[in-house]
Amino acid sequence: MSAVRKVKIPDGVKAQLDGTQLKVTGPKGQMIRNMRFPQVTVTCDGKEVSISTDSTRKEITSMVGTLEAHTKNMFHGVSAGFEYRMKVVYSHFPIQLKVQGNRLEIANFLGEKKARSARIETGVTAKVANDEVVLTGVDRELVGNSAANIEHACHIRNRDPRVFQDGI
Repeated sequence: MSAVRKVKIPDGVKAQLDGTQLKVTGPKGQMIRNMRFPQVTVTCDGKEVSISTDSTRKEITSMVGTLEAHTKNMFHGVSAGFEYRMKVVYSHFPIQLKVQGNRLEIANFLGEKKARSARIETGVTAKVANDEVVLTGVDRELVGNSAANIEHACHIRNRDPRVFQDGI
């Protein structure tokens, strides 16, 4: 039993394979990803990307599905982009946010004197509006990692999480 997955290239998106590097270009930008995995073959003609294997091992056949998902995310990213909306929640001390370069400064969190900071990955734009942080970008992984960095920076230690529910 061999696994074969085919992903159709959407209109307005160009994809080409240079060795193991899949390069996808669209109206929102460009992405490059290494699609190399042992015993998995990736081919690209002008209309679709084909990912296949002749192996019957679960680890390898499941990687075919993973690479298919990565390819679909790349196509969606360069055509529509990805957006994460994060809500700022506080009960007593109002949280103040500032974007400074590739960092998000979180001031007055739980009334702390020292500001906390979270790294925004390169290729991701962060906008702060009232009680919301909007992260946008082409790469789903980078946008998700930036959101995780912000959430991690607001982690509360040594307090009851049922009472102190502030965060982003």
